[in-house]
Amino acid sequence: MIDRYTPECMKKLWSDEARYERWLKVELAVMESYEAYGLIPKGYSDLARKNAILDDKKISEVEAQVGHDVIGFVKVATSNMGDEARYFHYGLTSSDVVDTSFSMAIVESANYIISKIDDLMDSTFALAQRYKHTPVIGRTHGVHAEPTTFGLKVLNWYDGISRGKERLTAEIKRIGVGKISGAVGNYANVPPEVEKLTCEKLGLAPANISTQILPRDLHASYITVLAIIGSEFERIATEIRNLQRTEIREVQEPFTKTQRGSSAMPHKKNPVNCERIVGLSRIIRGYALSAMEDISLWHERDISHSSVERVIFPDTTSLIYFMAEELNRMITSLVVDEERMRSNIYMTGDLVFSERVLLKLIENGMSREEAYLIVQKASMKVWNNESSSLKEALKAYVGDIDLNDAFDLSCYLKHVDDIFKRFEGRD
Repeated sequence: MIDRYTPECMKKLWSDEARYERWLKVELAVMESYEAYGLIPKGYSDLARKNAILDDKKISEVEAQVGHDVIGFVKVATSNMGDEARYFHYGLTSSDVVDTSFSMAIVESANYIISKIDDLMDSTFALAQRYKHTPVIGRTHGVHAEPTTFGLKVLNWYDGISRGKERLTAEIKRIGVGKISGAVGNYANVPPEVEKLTCEKLGLAPANISTQILPRDLHASYITVLAIIGSEFERIATEIRNLQRTEIREVQEPFTKTQRGSSAMPHKKNPVNCERIVGLSRIIRGYALSAMEDISLWHERDISHSSVERVIFPDTTSLIYFMAEELNRMITSLVVDEERMRSNIYMTGDLVFSERVLLKLIENGMSREEAYLIVQKASMKVWNNESSSLKEALKAYVGDIDLNDAFDLSCYLKHVDDIFKRFEGRD
């Protein structure tokens, strides 16, 4: 985690202080569950809550001595307790506390991210509606294809973001599990009913089965979903970058009055925000691979996953949150040049209407092969600067066939409203 890309909410969520607070919540919930089943004296959880000490510095000092973070936590947390200390961490292994509290943190991080995705969805949908009927050239292979609308292009972005939210929402249920099952997950020293009640108190579901830890495919799935969302953000940012190219200049990411694009070239307006999103998405995809590497551990567990997770979870959740905010700012203030969009449609001399011409010729009795060859020959004349437009070049091949309707933009807009209707009543 570096400050440049770490929002305050994530910085706090993944801090040592917050981590120890979650550990304490798990320990106290276990004690409450023990009390509910008459396994420890009544009132001991309240005493533990009252007398527990959480001191980051002291915990670090003890950890340095004993080489174990949870032992350091337990020793400091119980240092001011009386007899209730006997039942603090009673029957538990470290991962009961660490993994269960880790799930709590992951769920909280997901909820933070979803709130930002909601904002981004709102601004993206608003942009799509604003330019619903604004014609723009569609490109395939980087080459002019056929006209579409900028609203449809943005609506496609919205739909991708929406799928990301759906995936992330599903992950909350999947990762929202805890385990209070002991050293190898067989409940030798803590009964299953204590796990069930403890998880209920913490807003989690008990895992169906665990070893000493929760299965790491759960965590890999979460990071992978964030990587997919990051890749979707990258897709949008890449499109904006391309549309901002000097030769195209249909859109431009916001550029403030005091902003400077280059230390050497005062004229520059670079798509730096988009490029930042693209770069950060690469990091997250790398973290997804690291998370998958954590799935395969030795026997009932080893600790090779722990060091990885201390890096990739704070980083990935912070980066996705940051990217959602950054992309939302761009979408909200995106500069759209409608005139440029329209002029770009016609810059190739009507070539983008070739399919409509092809269909018109077929309607007038030509075979598809004959019509295709005619339109291609005429098109190549335009490509080779032997004719100023497709309409002009076709005169030598089609006689008196009326092709004016084939060059009408309205054909490409006639079903735009139908597509937008699919998104009525969106969440």
